[in-house]
Amino acid sequence: MVPLDTTEIGHTNVRVTRLGFGGAPIGGDRAEVTEEDAISAIEHALELGITFFDTAPLYGHGKSERFYGLSLAQIPRENFVLSTKVGRVLNPVNSLSDMATSSFINPDPFTPVYDYSRDGVMRSLEESLKRLKLDRIDIAMIHDPDEFDSARPGGNFGEPVHYSTAINEAFPALADLRSDGVIKAIGVGMNQWQALTRFAKDADFDCFLLAGRYTLLDQSALNKLLPLCTEKQISVVLGGPYNSGILASDLSLGAQYFYTNASQEVLKRAREINTICERYDVPIKAAALQFGLAHPAVAATIPGSRNQSEVRDNFVMANFQIPNGMWQEIRHEGLIPSDAPTPNTVS
Repeated sequence: MVPLDTTEIGHTNVRVTRLGFGGAPIGGDRAEVTEEDAISAIEHALELGITFFDTAPLYGHGKSERFYGLSLAQIPRENFVLSTKVGRVLNPVNSLSDMATSSFINPDPFTPVYDYSRDGVMRSLEESLKRLKLDRIDIAMIHDPDEFDSARPGGNFGEPVHYSTAINEAFPALADLRSDGVIKAIGVGMNQWQALTRFAKDADFDCFLLAGRYTLLDQSALNKLLPLCTEKQISVVLGGPYNSGILASDLSLGAQYFYTNASQEVLKRAREINTICERYDVPIKAAALQFGLAHPAVAATIPGSRNQSEVRDNFVMANFQIPNGMWQEIRHEGLIPSDAPTPNTVS
């Protein structure tokens, strides 16, 4: 993998580095991050040549966008690509006791509220631009319109609660902004592939952000979503390449997989992959970061970083030379599907 290579998002003329920067951790996702660490992480990414940055109002209830604003506002605008999201508006609170329960540590004093209406989209983008201190956003994504209502027929297998509003209001609003040149690309970002498949069929999107569903441990998007994206030329950006931490851990009990303790089955499979990686002197983090990028539908991967050291480590892992024999052995042992593409690496 050459992490500083660029690829086009759909047919938009927006080109992103294959290795990007995910903005959830600097919003304090499950661990507090100081302003100093966040800014130094973003600045170091730019120094290394990483120019694709992703964020959302939800991340730290505005904090992630605010930290980006402190870091990017002085950078020539043509020198980076910025994506943010719509679907949550941030309502101010009078006191911290009024804030909704959040996975973000020490978030800014706002409560995020679902709103996929046209007015909600416009308000969200306007407020994001203020926090970002920018005059435009390159990529706008509809964020997590996949909440299910268990009371409806089908429960978790029924229609997402917000799908209708997202497709009938949020998408047309973003499409109008794209036509007017206010934004360059539009997409959807979520943690599951099923609803993305439906979005791909129902509207003209440029990209999807898929978190955790095409990784070394979870290839559930392989057979339906990714071929559809290839056919429709929808670029896929992979979030969560380490599956919320397990593939960047020592694989001990308590390792996090989708933000809960990994099951024995998942730990066993991760350890089997790691054993093969160790035989080839390859860190499992390098394999995790590079695996997804081999699929032709995938444009970029955006691991999150909390500080400068993590940015540097991701960059090193993305550059790590991995022998083809390692991928062949992982495939032979049935640890990845036989039809999952693997990187064309050193022999």
